[in-house]
Amino acid sequence: MRAVDIIIKKREKRELTEAEIEFLVEGFTNGDIPDYQMAAWAMAVLLNDMSDEETTYLTMALARSGEMLDLSDVAPMVVDKHSSGGVGDKTTLVVEPIVAACGLPVGKMSGRGLGFSGGTLDKLESIPGFRTDLTMSEFLEQLRTHGIVLIGQTGEIAPADGKLYALRDVTGTVEAIPLLASSIMSKKIAAGAQALVLDVKVGLGAFKPKMEDGRRLAELMVAIAKLTDRKAIALLSDMNQPLGRTAGNALEVREAIDTLHGGGPADFREHCLTVATHMLTLGGIGADESAARERAEAVLDGGEAWERFRTLVVAQGGDVGFIDQPERLPNAPLVETFVSPQSGFISQIHARVIGETVVELGGGRAKKGDPIDHSVGIEVLHNVGDRVEQGEPLFTVHANSEVKLAHASTRVFSAYTWSDEAVEALPLFYGVIR
Repeated sequence: MRAVDIIIKKREKRELTEAEIEFLVEGFTNGDIPDYQMAAWAMAVLLNDMSDEETTYLTMALARSGEMLDLSDVAPMVVDKHSSGGVGDKTTLVVEPIVAACGLPVGKMSGRGLGFSGGTLDKLESIPGFRTDLTMSEFLEQLRTHGIVLIGQTGEIAPADGKLYALRDVTGTVEAIPLLASSIMSKKIAAGAQALVLDVKVGLGAFKPKMEDGRRLAELMVAIAKLTDRKAIALLSDMNQPLGRTAGNALEVREAIDTLHGGGPADFREHCLTVATHMLTLGGIGADESAARERAEAVLDGGEAWERFRTLVVAQGGDVGFIDQPERLPNAPLVETFVSPQSGFISQIHARVIGETVVELGGGRAKKGDPIDHSVGIEVLHNVGDRVEQGEPLFTVHANSEVKLAHASTRVFSAYTWSDEAVEALPLFYGVIR
């Protein structure tokens, strides 16, 4: 078997066998197949697509390149969730405690900010002392003891995926949907989750802005789960405007804490409860979605979810005083609220512009390894469809310099589009793929 023959076969739009894909992944991982051949193959996939079966073969080859966790001796059912990334998406900070408080263990590996999209790990590291670098033995012990754990990706899980992603990043093939689906699912399968809720974002602030691309990605990941005997459901959710009110690490942690205390923006609360309901249903908590939803609301409003979040922070070394008194979390030295320049209905708040502005303020990374300022960010005070009067507060910028504050305000104003006529509110979800 030769790599060049596999490249040519895919170039000619023919379907690869499991053995061919395993040969390619193994050879690339151990260095027998050079970067330039793997890059040629990735481009052929981008241009010619892969079948569900091919993508599943690739997923499993990537997963088997490292440690494959078996969580069956930790809990009979462990559920995970994945978000394809967005602006203001602090959902994990609320959903994971809700689900764990309902008695369903959640062992999650999360990521850092990628481009304009914020990262769960960066948000949690706003809390002094919080460790995201647990060892596998610590991960398993915390899951067994507390039923909740949230860490960063480790080198033992799907190392071939990390190597392939780095190559895709510099060869213009990140957008290939089969490669994206296999990358996500290989890590989830290797991490041992038996059931998975996939929160696939579509819209201006999503990595897959087009609805048809988001649907294809969601359908493919659900197909992979089915072909590997796992449970999965995918939600197509809106990312045309920021989710909730805040974008920025410590700001989002505060909003999550507020939500765990029964408050928080209505759209964010509803998003969290919907995701949690599907996780609970997959995990067998409640006779149906209605019962699962009722249970989720009960632990959120009753304070059990908040207590489980505190347990998570304590277990991973975080200073719980900073979440009990969230005003102690990092605060930007400059905070200014800007008012609406006109009266009218908001017809658009460009989520990507908001996300990119947070990065420019220092709340994200322009390149890998950049330091993060956890204190900076933006508060969006209204949603699409709201009527706002001239002079009414529109958004707030949290900045660490006057220059960045001025630039950020200009950019955020540019994210708004206005209408004299009434505008419909955006839906939270566009569909469910089972």
